[in-house]
Amino acid sequence: MTTGEQAIAVETVRPLTGGRLANTRRGVERFARRQPLGFAGAVIIALLVVAAVGADLLAPADPLAQDAANALEGPGAGHLLGADQVGRDILSRVIHGARISLKVGIISVAIGTLTGSLLGLISGYFGGVVDFAVQRAMDVILAFPALILAIALMAVLGSNLTNAMIAIGVVIMPSAARVVRGSTLAVRTEQYVEAARSMGCGDRRIIARHILPNVLAPIIVLITIQLGNAIIAEASLSYLGLATRPPAPSWGSMLSGAGRVYMMRAPWIAIAPGVAISLTVLAFNLLGDALRDVLDPRLRRGMG
Repeated sequence: MTTGEQAIAVETVRPLTGGRLANTRRGVERFARRQPLGFAGAVIIALLVVAAVGADLLAPADPLAQDAANALEGPGAGHLLGADQVGRDILSRVIHGARISLKVGIISVAIGTLTGSLLGLISGYFGGVVDFAVQRAMDVILAFPALILAIALMAVLGSNLTNAMIAIGVVIMPSAARVVRGSTLAVRTEQYVEAARSMGCGDRRIIARHILPNVLAPIIVLITIQLGNAIIAEASLSYLGLATRPPAPSWGSMLSGAGRVYMMRAPWIAIAPGVAISLTVLAFNLLGDALRDVLDPRLRRGMG
C-alpha cells in the first residue's frame, strides 16, 4: 500500500470511529433521559463491577486481617464503616464481598439461563410430547419453594460455593424455560420461519438463525433480573452456612455470624452488608425494568 493509500485509509477510519463513539454517547444519553431509574441502576452496577475487579486496590485493608485492639470499633477515621468482633475492617470485607456476589450471580445465572433457554427453545419449537415432558419437569421444580429446593440440592451435592452456584442455577432454570418457550411459540408461526422451512432449512438452522435472535430480548431482561435474585439466594445460603464459609468476606456470612450476634451492640456489622445487598438487588431490578421497556416493542409503541 502506497503512502497516499495509507493516508486515505486513515482518514476513512477516523470518521467512522468518531461517529461510532458519538452514536454510543447519544444512545447512553437518550437511555439516561428516558429511563433515569434504569440508568441509575446501571451506574450502581458499574460501580459494583469496578469494586469487585479492583477490590485488592480499593479496599483500605486486608479483609482477613484481625486486630483485637480495634474489635467492635465504630465507624470513624480508622475504619470508615467500623470493625467487626475481631477487628476486621468492614469496608474492606464489603468490597471483597462484591467479588463473591458477582461471581456467584453471573455463573449461576449463566447456568440456569443457558440451560432453561435451551429447554424453552426445544419445548416451544417442537411442541407435542417434547413440550409436555419439558414443561412437566419444570412444573416439578417450580413446585418447591426456591430456597428449600436450593438447600435440598446443597444437602445432596455438598456445602461449598461451587455447588451453591449449581443449586441456584437449577432454581433459576424453570423461569428461563417458561419465558423462552412463550416467545418461541409466538415466533415460530411467523412468515419468515415458514418461508425458511419451505426452502428446506433444517430445524437446527431455523432455531439458530430465525428463532433465537428474535427471543434474545426477553432473555436479556430475564438475565438482568435474575442476577439480583441469584445474589439474594447466595446471601441466604451463606447466612445459613451452606455456601461461603467464614472467614471469607461474603455479604451473607457477614450477616449470619457477628452481624446477628452483635446486632444491638454493633449494628454497623450488619448494616453495611445489608445495604450492599439491597442496593445491588435494587440496581439489577431497575435496570431489568428499563431494558424491558426499551426492548419490548409493544411497550415502546405504548410510550410513543
